Amino acid sequence: MHIWELDFYRRPLQDESSSPLWDLLVCDPGGDFQYTAVCPQSQAGVDWLVAQLQALAAAGHPLPDRIRVFRPQTLNLLATVGKRLGVAIDPTRRTPTLKRWLREKMHEYATSPNSTGQRSESLGLEIPPPLPLPENLWGDRWRFAALPAVEVVDAFGDRMIPILDMPEPLLPLNLGLASTTPIPGVVIDAGRRSLRLANWLQQAHPVSLSHIPGAPDGLILDAGLVDRWILTTFEDPVVMAAGRQFEQRKQISQGLHFLLVQPDDSGMTYTGFWLLKPE
Repeated sequence: MHIWELDFYRRPLQDESSSPLWDLLVCDPGGDFQYTAVCPQSQAGVDWLVAQLQALAAAGHPLPDRIRVFRPQTLNLLATVGKRLGVAIDPTRRTPTLKRWLREKMHEYATSPNSTGQRSESLGLEIPPPLPLPENLWGDRWRFAALPAVEVVDAFGDRMIPILDMPEPLLPLNLGLASTTPIPGVVIDAGRRSLRLANWLQQAHPVSLSHIPGAPDGLILDAGLVDRWILTTFEDPVVMAAGRQFEQRKQISQGLHFLLVQPDDSGMTYTGFWLLKPE
């Protein structure tokens, strides 16, 4: 599948008339192709973007099947562009190549003759406070767990699981993890709500899980572009210790962890499995 990563946003730049400038960045996930163009705020819209992407296609860079977008502020704009061009828009936090390029561009913006002198917020997104998980979704029991890296793919990769999300870049081997590295995770025994919970999670696009110490401690799910959900809270000292170990293991596993939803703990049937990693 042919994929681009794209960002279009107002930068800390201005033209000769002090009008804000917008910068378009387009690249492929491998970093082999990069394109950038600047336009005044008065032209920043669907028509300008469509013209830029059509010009790219005419110059020998065929339009992709999907365009990945991480910024919620411009998602509606780019959704309209995608419809005009017949290209699917994929809202996702996982645009690592584009974000690396944006970090490099921050220095360029600061030293440009057109700089406004303001600090660049190219990667800054407003993150809302977490919301409670709907009560009709939560399962019967849950626990922190861990699997050796070598068992992650073997245990779930070939199983007939209704929802299985194991992105290639997140496979332990592709992250360079040793086969014995413990991959932490959270297991939810959801009983009759198992499929309902798994479907909700898949539609929410889970990104990562975090144990947050507090009074009480919490298990937080980051999902979608900026969504956050409180999966549960707890005060049991044993569970709190397991939560701290969960975070310690994430440091060893380069942030890689998993979420497993199943009807029960028989090990016979799984409903949903996700490999996760903070972005």
